[in-house]
Order: sequence, then structure tokens, then C-alpha cells
Amino acid sequence: MDIENPARRKEKTLSEILKRKAIAVVRLKDAEKLMDVIKAVYSGGISVIEITMTVPNAIELIRKAANELDDDFIIGVGSVLNKKNAEDAIQAGAKYVVSPIFKKEIVDVAHNNDVPVIPGAYSPTEILTAQEYGADIVKVFPANVVGMDFFKAVLAPMPHLKIMPTGGVTLTNAGDWLKAGACAVGIGSALLDKSAIEKRNYDILASNAKKIMDSIASAANGK
Repeated sequence: MDIENPARRKEKTLSEILKRKAIAVVRLKDAEKLMDVIKAVYSGGISVIEITMTVPNAIELIRKAANELDDDFIIGVGSVLNKKNAEDAIQAGAKYVVSPIFKKEIVDVAHNNDVPVIPGAYSPTEILTAQEYGADIVKVFPANVVGMDFFKAVLAPMPHLKIMPTGGVTLTNAGDWLKAGACAVGIGSALLDKSAIEKRNYDILASNAKKIMDSIASAANGK
């Protein structure tokens, strides 16, 4: 029986994230609704799910999602602020690690466990430093402050960067971010309608996810 090389697992996960383009950032107060929210988003076409550490009992929820959902889901952890968060989440089954900040210890833990890491950065210097240290993708956060023109400006002299916005991505502009040079997008509040979740109207979440994926498809087709 062939055993997959751990480093190849990291590259395979990264490749899938870059191919699927959208990461659903799941930040909930009511953890009991998490699985329903994930399944609704998935039914709309988004299969890369980031469960943030701000969700109550996040580590156990990551374990539950990793154990119960099929292999087409790519479950990761977000809002990671230190290496213990990263270690615990990876042991629970997180396939990638996202942070709003750049810390070398988080990058090290992720790569030592053969999973991709997406740290946060803001300035051109921070973005380049993060990628040079090994970030697989750099999350530009908060992207709504800098906007799409910032992405174009940063990528003009440094086109090799893999950068992703979080903050400022809406249901209809995901494709525009990709046209501006983003390699993927992270989307949370625009996707996860709080009122719909409160009322358990998960069809709205599925519809929102579909709008995002339609926007991405339009960009891919050059529209």
C-alpha cells in the first residue's frame, strides 16, 4: 500500500485551495449550528472552510468536522494567534492554518506538521517577509482598508506573491479581487448572514455561496 508523502499532502491541500479560490470564514457564537452552516455553504459550492478559534469550543468542532465530513471538505483553522492554537487544531484535523498576523512560530508549527499556512500581513514589506519566511499564501488583512488597487500596486513589482484578501469581499466582487491579482478570497460576514443563521434559514447561506462562486467563475471566464 502506498503511503502519501507528508510534504505532498501539504502541496495537495494548497493546490486545492488555489483551485477552489474561496475560503468560507466561519465565525459563530452558537457552535451548535456550525455543522448546518458548513453543509449549507458547501451546497452552494464552497468547500474550503475556516473554523476560527473565536468559535466556542473550536478545537473539538474542528475534530468533529474533520471526522464527520467527507474528504471533499477542506477544514482549516483561523484566527490563530500562537503555536499552541496551531498545534491543537492540526492535531484535531485542521488541514491548513490561517492567522490575522504573522508569527514565525505559527509558520514553523504548520510546516513541521506538513500543512499550509496563511498568515496575515498588511504592508508590502510585511507581505514579502511573510512569504520569504515560508507563508504558502499571505492573507492581506484588513483588505477592505487597502482595496483592490493596493493588490495591483503590490503585485506590479512583486508578481510572484500569492496574496488573498479577507475583509472587503462581498457576494458579487470576489471575481474582481481575483482580477486584481488575488490568488483566492476569504469571505465571512457577507456570506454568513446572521439573521438567516439565527432563524436557521440555511438556504440563504447556500444562495450566498453560489453567488460568490458565480462571481469567481465569471472572472475565470474573463467576464
